[in-house]
Amino acid sequence: MSAESPSRMNSRARIREALVDAARESAVTHGWDRVRMADVARAAGVSRQTLYNEFDGRAGLAEALAVREIRTFVTGVDRRLNAHGGDARAAARAAIRFALAEADRNPLVRAILTDGRGSADELLPFLTTRVDIVLDTAGDVIRGWAAAHLPGVAPAAVDVAADAIVRLTVSHIVLPRRPAADAADMLAEVFVRLLDTEAIRVKH
Repeated sequence: MSAESPSRMNSRARIREALVDAARESAVTHGWDRVRMADVARAAGVSRQTLYNEFDGRAGLAEALAVREIRTFVTGVDRRLNAHGGDARAAARAAIRFALAEADRNPLVRAILTDGRGSADELLPFLTTRVDIVLDTAGDVIRGWAAAHLPGVAPAAVDVAADAIVRLTVSHIVLPRRPAADAADMLAEVFVRLLDTEAIRVKH
């Protein structure tokens, strides 16, 4: 079988983006439970069969939508971590506060969490408990930041801190108990302690 030509690959990428855009708009407006594949295909200007060829059903479309949303979040987290260099506490506080605030104002996240409480929602697991998406994507960013700015911290400590802080941040997104600024301060302190403050100099 011959490889796809660059033009065909670009065309498929545009179709996939259009379908994900249409699915996002529908989920924000109506809730994921009421997203219909035929409506998504129509909004994107393609056939229903094309949508199924690209995503193999609702679960595939849900995953593609969640992956894109998570990567957008993680890009913002990455920028805020690196803006503070090796100041682990300030970097963590800024990144966590961004994640909490962005989740609060993101219409898709709000729609998912509203639908997810009390209904069998397909998107909520992708945004909360899917280790291969959430933990790995965010964890890679944290590990990259630590490697660049905290070379004295053992990789094992970074792994533990990254895993724990992502899980804790997600729990605050799903079930907020305190203002974002307070939660970010608390979680940043947890993060710094898990990194092993004896091994690094944390600036104040």
